[in-house]
Amino acid sequence: MLLLFRSFYESVRIAMQALWANKMRAGLTTFGIVIGIVSVTTMQTLIDGVNRSFENSLDMLGTDVLYITKWPWSFGADYQWWDYINRPEMKLEYASQLERLSRTATAVSASMYTSDLIRHQDKSVQNADLRGSTPSYIRTASIDLTAGRFYSEDDDRAARAVVVIGSEIAETLFGERDPIGQEIRMGGQRFEVIGVLAKQGNFLGLESFDRQAIMPANTFGRIYGFRRGVQIQAKFENEAMLKEGEFEFEGLMRRLRRLDPAAPADFSINKLDLFREAYSSLTGAIYGIGIFLTFLSLFIGGIGVMNIMFVSVKERTKEVGIRKAIGAKPREILTQFLVEAVVISMFGGLIGTILAFGTTALVNNFFVAYMDFGTVLVAFGICTLVGLVFGFMPAYRAAKSDPIESLRYE
Repeated sequence: MLLLFRSFYESVRIAMQALWANKMRAGLTTFGIVIGIVSVTTMQTLIDGVNRSFENSLDMLGTDVLYITKWPWSFGADYQWWDYINRPEMKLEYASQLERLSRTATAVSASMYTSDLIRHQDKSVQNADLRGSTPSYIRTASIDLTAGRFYSEDDDRAARAVVVIGSEIAETLFGERDPIGQEIRMGGQRFEVIGVLAKQGNFLGLESFDRQAIMPANTFGRIYGFRRGVQIQAKFENEAMLKEGEFEFEGLMRRLRRLDPAAPADFSINKLDLFREAYSSLTGAIYGIGIFLTFLSLFIGGIGVMNIMFVSVKERTKEVGIRKAIGAKPREILTQFLVEAVVISMFGGLIGTILAFGTTALVNNFFVAYMDFGTVLVAFGICTLVGLVFGFMPAYRAAKSDPIESLRYE
């Protein structure tokens, strides 16, 4: 074992000396490897970042929630909107009726959406997300408050001008001041801030959940009207109960809509699994394109490594002959040149990884990217594989060369 280690150490030492003697050539050889590693590492950091953001976003929306709407959630070119446009709108009162009739749901709420300007004195938030919802929305959306309270059934029945705001809106409008009890203006009306939502973050790194303001459903209807697409949300104890509840709510909605058993449904029951399916298709396509481009870059880089190793073997033919003449075994010659090829690739991987850290930080300012230790290990593993694969033929030629012919080489 000690002899094997010494042989490997000697091969590494000779390889490093050879590379140091040809620094410029070795550096230029790694250019293709650098491009390949930057490509594969940046792609992986983007995928990892989007994966983490996607899962966090689904947690914010709730994986144990059904969404009952006029329109189905669908993605792709086969979405036939004309089949759904004439469906009747959802009604606000469905929420209370479904909650009373359901045996599986823990809470049912109704909500409506729009966007508007929110102002307080000389400060404002453009295009804030406004939501009108029934009071049980705090349970179906699993949201938390950092200050104040959520509105009550009395607030909703009386259509009081009270609002719960997101953390970003609170910070923009009030800074370090306590927002509770302060007045803001929306839709030409004054609202009293009664609560502040806990920070939630962005959906897929894009839409901020902290730029929303939530008011009682009847208050929203009084100002913005009730024909803005009512959505019913039903929350369940867990995902297993959600599957049972899906069948129950299908029947309850048909009952509320007075549909014949044979009549097609004029509503849609949506789950977050649809997002997962669409997301899996998208990431699969991204992976495919990224792997192809990475393979192309690494193949070009590997060809460069092979060429430079053939040149190196040719230049050191006499050195190989001398080593063989004094007793060096073919496997030692093979190991020496393989190590040299791997070191060249690893050097390119090191530069590529450093550059990838920079691109990850840059991308993270605009989108989502995340680099973990596993990605770095994969990058260096790829470099080792490229060095071994593309360095084998030159190393094998050197190991099998005739020592007599090698000594005669000038």
